[in-house]
Amino acid sequence: MEGWVAVTHSDWFDLLARQPRREEVNFWSPSDYYAFHGSPGAPFFFKLKAPRNAIGGFGYVASFSRLPEWLAWECFGEGNGAESLHDLRSRLGAIRERNELRGAGGPSQIGCIVIVQATFFPPDQWIPQPTDWAARNLRYKKYDLSQGEGARIWGECQERAAALAAERGTPMVRETPPRYGEPVLVRPRLGQGAFRVAVTDAYQRACAVTREHSLPVLEAAHIRPYAQGGAHEVSNGLLLRSDLHRLFDLGYVTVTPDLRLEVSAKLRGEYDNGRTYYPMHGAELSAPAAAMVRPDAALLRWHNDTVFRG
Repeated sequence: MEGWVAVTHSDWFDLLARQPRREEVNFWSPSDYYAFHGSPGAPFFFKLKAPRNAIGGFGYVASFSRLPEWLAWECFGEGNGAESLHDLRSRLGAIRERNELRGAGGPSQIGCIVIVQATFFPPDQWIPQPTDWAARNLRYKKYDLSQGEGARIWGECQERAAALAAERGTPMVRETPPRYGEPVLVRPRLGQGAFRVAVTDAYQRACAVTREHSLPVLEAAHIRPYAQGGAHEVSNGLLLRSDLHRLFDLGYVTVTPDLRLEVSAKLRGEYDNGRTYYPMHGAELSAPAAAMVRPDAALLRWHNDTVFRG
């Protein structure tokens, strides 16, 4: 089983360590030039720089994405290891200027490794860094967690996380059958921010109805709301233009199990309008090709029957 040990900035770590167990964090890079190729579900260890030289915590890889910094902030807030968007941009600017960094998608894009179920250890529980760690390694390194230093670090992290969970009364979530990648102890559970990133990328950053590509107006809609038993799963999501998202949540539009948009007559009846939307009635949605991330037909039927004002 693979795991990743990553050099971690002190400011990022220290802010998040004051919130010792977060649902999700964004382990960002100031440049989006290099993609991260770790498997979803792989353990990801936070290696503190000198003079600490220790593993201060860990989490599980959910995904990698290239995001504008404003969207990273909207998705994760202080989970970016910054107190505000201004703080995040200030750090990015300083690092980019100091290192003359380039990007693949423009100067405002950052590389985002989305980490879920992050745990941060108090200093007296930090774990010695790998004995084979190269001093010149400024990024991350892949380890085999079944042997050697990888097994040592993984075992110690599990022990400490279990002890902290028992102390806080929040038992660890044991593995359920993995959905992708190799088996891991804990199945990655997406939070709201990770859900938004995953849905945005699954739909190739285009509205499922209109194919609009302007990111500022695209939103990840839950088919069944989280507050009503829906999960932060891509199959429970649709990427919609913001106005369509609002209409979907209020039941003025729905999506049938065969992925066609239906517009309620009540939009015209209650507001004497809807001219923008009625031409979309019957339109076929563009959905991801992979079966596991396509909209779940049962959830769509739930929305048709429970939410839609048909």
